[in-house]
This record gives sequence, structure tokens and C-alpha cells, in this order.
Amino acid sequence: MLLILFQGLILNNIELGGYINPYLYVVFILMLPFETPNWLVLVLGFVLGFCVDMFTSTIGMHISATVFMAFARTYLLKLIQPRGGYDFGLKPNVQMMGLLWYLLFVGILVVLHHLFLFYIESFKLSQFFPTMGRALLSSFFTLVLIFIIQLFNYKSTTKS
Repeated sequence: MLLILFQGLILNNIELGGYINPYLYVVFILMLPFETPNWLVLVLGFVLGFCVDMFTSTIGMHISATVFMAFARTYLLKLIQPRGGYDFGLKPNVQMMGLLWYLLFVGILVVLHHLFLFYIESFKLSQFFPTMGRALLSSFFTLVLIFIIQLFNYKSTTKS
């Protein structure tokens, strides 16, 4: 709930030059445990998108983008699965999966979400390149925020 409130009250009001719109709420879907059933990921994506749509008055845009990202998450996890599979009870994070794996996982899903969302919003072929620019810049800014969250959640494994 705090993530949705933060998105709705603070991040939705950030628009730098009309090109950067951070959508940090997607981190909720990204951080779900590996063994979360696919149907539950889709339902949670729907509910999350619905809540954000209520704040932004964009009926269905965030729902469709978040459900699309939740759907793609399942296939991406299978595609980048380690040889031994995922350990039970783990959540995708930098500390457990490594920086390169996490960057690939989060980067692909955030870019897919933002491309879907911005192209649904624009819905004009004549706006192809400006929309692509907005989606990529917003994706970059969202990824920076996600990695800041990862830094705050990082637990040192070394003992002093």
C-alpha cells in the first residue's frame, strides 16, 4: 500500500521535461518470490495496475501494462533460470542472484512495461520515436530507483 501511495502522491507528479515519468510501483511484481503461482502474479498485477489507474485516472492503461509485465515475468524467469533452478523461498534481488542476472531480469521487464504503457497512452504511429524516447528514459530512471531500493535492502554477509 505504501508503494502505491508513494507512486500516486509523489512519483506521478514528477515529470521532467515531459520525458521522464518514473513508475516505481512495478517493483512489487518484480520482487515476488520465484515460486509464486503464475495466476497469482497476474491477479496481483491486475490489482496493482487498477490501484495506480485510480490515482491517475487512466482507465485500464496501467492494468494492461502491469498484467503484460506479470505475464512476461513467467517466461523471462524460465529463460534466464540458473542451471540448478531457483531455490525455494528466494526473491529476485541483487544479493541472491547477482548484479548481472538482476539487471537483465529487471531491465527487460521494466522496459517491456514502459514500452507497453507509453505506446498504449500515445496510440499514434506518428509519435513512434518520441514515445520510444519517453519509454527508454523513464525506464532508465525507474531502474535507478529500483537499484536504490536494492541498496537499502542489501544485507552484508561478512561478519566483523
